[in-house]
Amino acid sequence: MRISPAGIDLIKGFESLRLEAYRCPAGVWTIGWGHTRGVQPGMRITPDRAAELLAEDIAQVERDLPAAVHVNLTQGQWDALVSLCFNLCGGAGRLPKTCPRLVACLNAGDFAGAARELLDIDHAAGGAVLPGLRRRREAESKLFLG
Repeated sequence: MRISPAGIDLIKGFESLRLEAYRCPAGVWTIGWGHTRGVQPGMRITPDRAAELLAEDIAQVERDLPAAVHVNLTQGQWDALVSLCFNLCGGAGRLPKTCPRLVACLNAGDFAGAARELLDIDHAAGGAVLPGLRRRREAESKLFLG
């Protein structure tokens, strides 16, 4: 399965295009549309390179997600999970450890429970609810329930 234009729009709607490296709220060096791998202070990229990095990051999530989720998904569910993994894990490989209750609901076919679990993934590392993450999870849950 591949992410739809709606899924890409969701990611871009929450990841601002930044052509110079910056630290995200979690303190991770980031560039482009939320790309983190190999980013160093002072890096600069072009808009075309940002689009390439986004495509590469999404492709990595899409390769990893089937190893964690073993049920058939709708396009909206797929798009929401790709957005979550892109934002939260930098890929889907860590999803079972990062969000075990979400993965358990998904693999049990409990999609309503999975949508509720999405809403609970809105905390910073220190435990504080981040309003931006809350809005993103609400948008992902809405797309998931589509």
